[in-house]
Amino acid sequence: MSEQSGIIDLGEFADGAQAFAADPYPVYDALRRRGAVHRVRTPGPGPTEELYLIVGHEASKAAFTDPRLVKSPPWGFDDALIGRHLLFADPPEHGRLRSLVSREFTARRVAGLAPRIQKITDELLDDMVPRGSADLIAALAFPLPLVVICELLGVPDIDRGRFRRMSTQVVAPTSTEEDANAIVELSDFLDELIEDKRCAAPADDLLGALIRTTAEDGDRLSAAELKAMAFLLLIAGHETTVNLIGNGVRALLSHPEQLAALRADMGLLDGAVEEMLRYDGPVETATHRFAAESFAIDGTVIPQGAPVLIGIGSADRDAQRFPEADTFDIRREPRGHLAFGHGIHFCLGAPLARIEGRTAIRSLLERCPDLAADGEPDAWLPGVLMRGVRTLRVRW
Repeated sequence: MSEQSGIIDLGEFADGAQAFAADPYPVYDALRRRGAVHRVRTPGPGPTEELYLIVGHEASKAAFTDPRLVKSPPWGFDDALIGRHLLFADPPEHGRLRSLVSREFTARRVAGLAPRIQKITDELLDDMVPRGSADLIAALAFPLPLVVICELLGVPDIDRGRFRRMSTQVVAPTSTEEDANAIVELSDFLDELIEDKRCAAPADDLLGALIRTTAEDGDRLSAAELKAMAFLLLIAGHETTVNLIGNGVRALLSHPEQLAALRADMGLLDGAVEEMLRYDGPVETATHRFAAESFAIDGTVIPQGAPVLIGIGSADRDAQRFPEADTFDIRREPRGHLAFGHGIHFCLGAPLARIEGRTAIRSLLERCPDLAADGEPDAWLPGVLMRGVRTLRVRW
């Protein structure tokens, strides 16, 4: 481990950024043994940061609801391009924004998507299965949630390749310059999209509904808030599901006894998806929080204004909470995992991600009874926010 001035370099800990991206869990295990909070340097490529990382299930769950950790940075938030969305808002602003979105992004609307999700999945597999092998990310895991969220929001057909490039660069940047360019490009795209929506006849889609929705007191989303919300729903609404499907299939293929058990009894599917979320979930750390004041966790002082990450991946592999936490077991009782966060920032799209994950994995296993890995994954997403691979070769 490299420690200079009390800073732990996560990449050097794992003998390189690529090794850390491929398997960060031994690093997190070692950190948990030393304490709940560590001052760390995130690995490259791309921009690196020095910040405080919270590890372990108990400390992480508590941090999600600690009022001393806020989402808005003390020095202010530059919202010139995208605007302030739920992930950067604190109470009471957060409650107001979430309430306005929740009026339209309802459980009923999500549940009503199930037949359409199945149809999109079937169409993607109709195209994929005759080929005998494929990159599962490009063939299924990416297009399924992208098409679903675009149809839900009312986004017209878009260039999938272009959007994938922009979206991936935002959540897993390889450089500061490319990250900035991707945000500018997405900002321009959203401006055009919202303007088209405002001028078009009212449609029964989520974005149109958000434009029209008004609370009982007359409150509604401003133009900047609407753009920020569209950004959050479009990006977060598909990126996490891409990695839920990809990571889940990787876990099954690398644990043949678990795959066989699931094939023998699809009644295990719901629990299997929850175990996939716990064992190797799509979000490795929660988005940034900031210390509103100086305070200590487990004896480590986090100074006022310091950026803080909550280690979701570490929390869900904590043996103090999940016995034999490094074992993938689809029969496990996985309740209590933090894959979708905890507290007021619990993922708004969790029900949609679960439906998509269950549909994709069940349909894939039914259509490809001899599904197998076709080589080892090597293109891991950089950074510590998203957990997944850029490509996942499979054959059947």
